[in-house]
Amino acid sequence: MTQEIHLGNLRIEIVYKPIKNVHLSVNPPDGRVRIAAPERLSLERLKLFAISKLDWIRRQQVKIREQVRDSEPEYVERESHFVWGKRYLLEVVETQGSPRIELTYRAMKLYVRPQTSTARRNEIVEAWYRDLVRAEACPYVFIWQERLGTKMNRLFVQRMKTRWGSCNPASRNIRLNTDLAKKPKECLEYLVVHELIHLIEPSHNERFIALMDRHLPTWRRSRSLLNRLPLRHEIWEY
Repeated sequence: MTQEIHLGNLRIEIVYKPIKNVHLSVNPPDGRVRIAAPERLSLERLKLFAISKLDWIRRQQVKIREQVRDSEPEYVERESHFVWGKRYLLEVVETQGSPRIELTYRAMKLYVRPQTSTARRNEIVEAWYRDLVRAEACPYVFIWQERLGTKMNRLFVQRMKTRWGSCNPASRNIRLNTDLAKKPKECLEYLVVHELIHLIEPSHNERFIALMDRHLPTWRRSRSLLNRLPLRHEIWEY
């Protein structure tokens, strides 16, 4: 169940869950505030809790809003692109051969036919990122299914606007965001573990957190990396 409280011009989303403790978060890209709360707590008590945390909320919002976001890529010379957390400068190489991408020490070389449109360049890069995520995720899935004693059905990798990943416990399918190829590989491993544990515990409750703590003690650090650059002009959830 989701509700809202307002403190002046501050809107706070309240999400009731079967959990024991209150969890407050300030999320990119615009500093939206969210409280995950036990079902027994009243809105009035949560409002008092939020008031007590106002200074902290404002400080976090300032930090988030001061971050520079990625602009929409144009796929032109010396444009910055990220691969597994490392920054590369784009080199566009016109060729009559099939389009492809190669990485050197500092450059991402995009081979395209002359007059290739920006939209087509985007398709080539997105497909390349998607293949990277799938190739790196599959070994993680194999390892962690064994460790967790669970098994997924299918893995999908696709462009997702508001999530880094998702899990459908009923179909046992997992989806990962193509943009994970821009983040350090530990973020991809974290997402794989996160979604596989959802096959065991579908909710973000205390049991889920305990499972994450037991099997991947560094998961909070990995999650924080997901909120660092590069970020698109979108709202991310995890």
